[in-house]
Amino acid sequence: MKLLLTGAFKYSEEHLEELKFLGFDIIFIQDEKVPLQIDVSEIEAVVCNGLFLYNDIRQFKRLKVIQLTSAGFDRVPLSYIKDHEIRLFNAKGVYSIPMAEWVILKILEIYKKSRRFYELQIDHIWEKQRDLFELTDKTAAIIGFGDIGAEVAKRLKAFDVNVIGVGRREIETQYADEYYLIKRVNEVLKKSDIVVLTLPLTDETRYFLDTEKISMMKDKSVLVNVSRGEVINEAALIDSVMNDKFLGVALDVFEKEPLPEGAEIWGQKNVIITPHNSFISDKTNERLFKLVKANLISFIEK
Repeated sequence: MKLLLTGAFKYSEEHLEELKFLGFDIIFIQDEKVPLQIDVSEIEAVVCNGLFLYNDIRQFKRLKVIQLTSAGFDRVPLSYIKDHEIRLFNAKGVYSIPMAEWVILKILEIYKKSRRFYELQIDHIWEKQRDLFELTDKTAAIIGFGDIGAEVAKRLKAFDVNVIGVGRREIETQYADEYYLIKRVNEVLKKSDIVVLTLPLTDETRYFLDTEKISMMKDKSVLVNVSRGEVINEAALIDSVMNDKFLGVALDVFEKEPLPEGAEIWGQKNVIITPHNSFISDKTNERLFKLVKANLISFIEK
């Protein structure tokens, strides 16, 4: 059974041996962005991230299963996969913990003015900051209440934050004090001190946070995005930041990545930027491989 692996995951020799032991004939390609120069018509399983953004899935005549190294499904042709009954797995739960930790870190950096203290330290200046905030009794909306959202909520509850979950379907959760369907998001935005975006990118969520929704948010609120850059209208966001709408904004994802050197968002003083890095931790590799192996075993046994 032929299995195509890509450089989207760093496999150890032990990993490869474990997959070979399952009966897979492994083909490895490092760069997903380079059009494949091999015959893929006999490949039955693929572990990848953005492979099908650069290679035609129709060439994979015998493809039966795709395991993504990402949590999102926005980089694969979902209609084709459904029509051809290809099993599709994502990296569900693999990155939720480090991403949730990143969200908490950035909220606290904004509330405690960490950037200002770092600047003062560089200049050897002893200057107290009197306008700091604490999380106690603040209201945080988590828009997109999946695995990542739940992990963020769990941690916010430890700080006595009132957590509002927003999602596409009704759920029961112990981590949200209130829960609303996405159609009621406007009323949630109006009463939230902190807004965290963890929703998936779909046709419906593209540019979800636009000028109208930003205008509904509280002045001096905090915005954090760890989903996809395209869920925010970046022009609208930049305009609002320049008009001093937010206490702070933390962004790990952008519509165009890498973020161009000349992008206007770089220079905004109340914006914290990281290079799509929130999912990284010392535990994600083994967590992901364990999931990949389990899903491939379930495919074999079906």
